[in-house]
Amino acid sequence: MSEEHRDDRTVGRRFAPRSAREALQPEPAPPPPPSRRAKSSIVVALSGIFTFLMLVVIALGALLVIGKMQFEGKGPLETARTITVAKGQGLREIARQLEREGVISQYWVFVGGVALHKQQNQLKAGEYVIPEHASMADIMDILVEGKAILHQVTIPEGHTSEQVVARLLEDPILIGEIDEIPAEGSLLPETYKFDRGTTRMQLIQRMQRAQAAALEEIWKRRLPDLPIQTPEELVILASIVEKETGRADERPRVAAVFINRLKKGMRLQSDPTILYGLYGGRAFLEYRTITRSELDAPNKYNTYQISGLPPTPIGNPGRAAMEAVANPSRTDELYFVADGTGGHIFAATLDEHNRNVAKWRALERQRRERDAARAREAEAAADGKAADIGEGDDGGAATGTLRGLNLNVTQ
Repeated sequence: MSEEHRDDRTVGRRFAPRSAREALQPEPAPPPPPSRRAKSSIVVALSGIFTFLMLVVIALGALLVIGKMQFEGKGPLETARTITVAKGQGLREIARQLEREGVISQYWVFVGGVALHKQQNQLKAGEYVIPEHASMADIMDILVEGKAILHQVTIPEGHTSEQVVARLLEDPILIGEIDEIPAEGSLLPETYKFDRGTTRMQLIQRMQRAQAAALEEIWKRRLPDLPIQTPEELVILASIVEKETGRADERPRVAAVFINRLKKGMRLQSDPTILYGLYGGRAFLEYRTITRSELDAPNKYNTYQISGLPPTPIGNPGRAAMEAVANPSRTDELYFVADGTGGHIFAATLDEHNRNVAKWRALERQRRERDAARAREAEAAADGKAADIGEGDDGGAATGTLRGLNLNVTQ
């Protein structure tokens, strides 16, 4: 067969030798092309799948748009509301709670929105104020930021540890019990902020850490010639200063009086120490004068009877009182007595002090006379009778007062 008559289908083929029988067999017919009906079925199937996927995509997109609008739109709250997210709550529990309390309208929108923002593990426990009409996005941000409501408790300077414990037990926001009354002088009186769920023992521990840090700092800055040897002694003396004066400007001067007496080997003769020795942490629940029997009663805190400092603090001194002891005023004063106005009169000598005591007793006598006269006037007015106002009886001068020092005129 010539080249021009060779079948095009044989071009490029490599021929293998065949037998005579095989050569006589006809060539197999080519497979028939796919029918138009089969092609149409495949196209329809593919088209259906594509259409379904498109509808799913459109539906998801619509849901996302609607969900985003609901997540970022105004919430249902007409007024601000306080909510509490407990520790250990997960996203779904929080969402259920918010929906139940009417803070959000759609549980799944909140869950999905928080999840899409990848904040599901960042929601913090606490007590929060949710503003009116806050969106779910706003609420998510509030819980993620963790800016919970902070409550506070103020511990007055000079409170005994027993008084501090009583105050914490009265607070309705704090939880838990207090294992034992802390050591006297181990707590720093300040205003402490805390969130709901804080335990009373956690707050006690904060006060103890704050006191330790403050004392360490103040002790480093003390004057070098103080007659106190340890930080603990500084706290003891500061607790006495705290009880002797409530005026901030007097603390360094009152501290100087005690420092000067210690340097001279004189007894402190501080009235509050007597009361603490007799009544412990309940000694200062009310203002009171000291009786002769209390003054004479022996106890290890009675600084009219013992030399030097009492064995422990008589309360929890504040930072200012500790600063006053660490850096007292530079004076030669050894005595002070109440001036009747909330302050004190100071003296360097016993004679000068005795004169000041006489003035104080005169003021006290006048005060009692005025009080007695007013009481009689009130009684007479109640009975519809004229008041019979006469001279008041001073009843004898008290031997001590919470705001006096060394009222006995002998050393």
